[in-house]
Amino acid sequence: MTGGWQSALAPGGSSADAILRLFWPTVALLGLIWLAVLLVLAAALLRRARPEAPRRAGAVVGAATAGTVLVVIGLTLASYLVTRPISAAADAPLIVQLRGLQWWWQATYPEEGEASGFVTANELHLPLGRPVRLELSAEDVIHSFWVPNLAGKQDMIPGRDNALTFTPTVPGVYRAQCAEFCGLQHARMALLVVVEPPEEFARWRAVQAAPATAEALAAEGRQVFERQPCGACHTVRGTGAAGRTGPDLTHLASRGTLAAGLLPMTRGALAAWIADPQTLKPGNNMPLVPLSADELQALTAWLASLR
Repeated sequence: MTGGWQSALAPGGSSADAILRLFWPTVALLGLIWLAVLLVLAAALLRRARPEAPRRAGAVVGAATAGTVLVVIGLTLASYLVTRPISAAADAPLIVQLRGLQWWWQATYPEEGEASGFVTANELHLPLGRPVRLELSAEDVIHSFWVPNLAGKQDMIPGRDNALTFTPTVPGVYRAQCAEFCGLQHARMALLVVVEPPEEFARWRAVQAAPATAEALAAEGRQVFERQPCGACHTVRGTGAAGRTGPDLTHLASRGTLAAGLLPMTRGALAAWIADPQTLKPGNNMPLVPLSADELQALTAWLASLR
């Protein structure tokens, strides 16, 4: 689960399907207009000037202007009719608070009924067939959330909350992307969206809401983690680490990727990231923490067990 499918032409959600139904007629209509313009241009180049040309040219221009107005009105109306239901409120949606930062994603699942709330990062899990309401915000600069297979783009602006509502209809792993230039590592700000059956989603949610496992917490790597300043930025529930600057690491190893889609979630990738994060993703906010080879080995073994 390191890549994720990404295509607006393969809808896996209600919003993306509606957008695609608008897309193809628009392409066909504009293609016909383009061909008509080429034909008129060719005719104008081939014909010799005639006395009646100015009158005919005026008629052609007038007809083209009227046609343009009608096309613009028609496309505007079609766009309104198709996109209006997309933002309509849904009954009993799953609410997820998604926040964009330079250059990663924080996802908060609020408490719902008997299900506890929790915070995770760089990966969304959504139940198949249930409406989802993403409450979008930005911490630092303007970001834009876009998962082409499921829904359209929505900006994330500091100080302004936006929302995106859709229903996943096809299970799979999809890739979301920041679609607004947000700084040096904009292109490396990806998010995996996992659409799965409701029962699998419920199991995943229960695991994510729990603290890190006792076996993992007993490892030597936990001692390294707590000796170093890692807890000043990161949270691992069940330890004293409660930082909020960086991603929540409680179930880090359960995610498909590391560093917002930059690396696969493997022990080797964890070691490379911890050893020199600035070389892999220049400009990110994670500092270089000096570790001995033994400390790095123990720390990565512990982090790799946090499922």
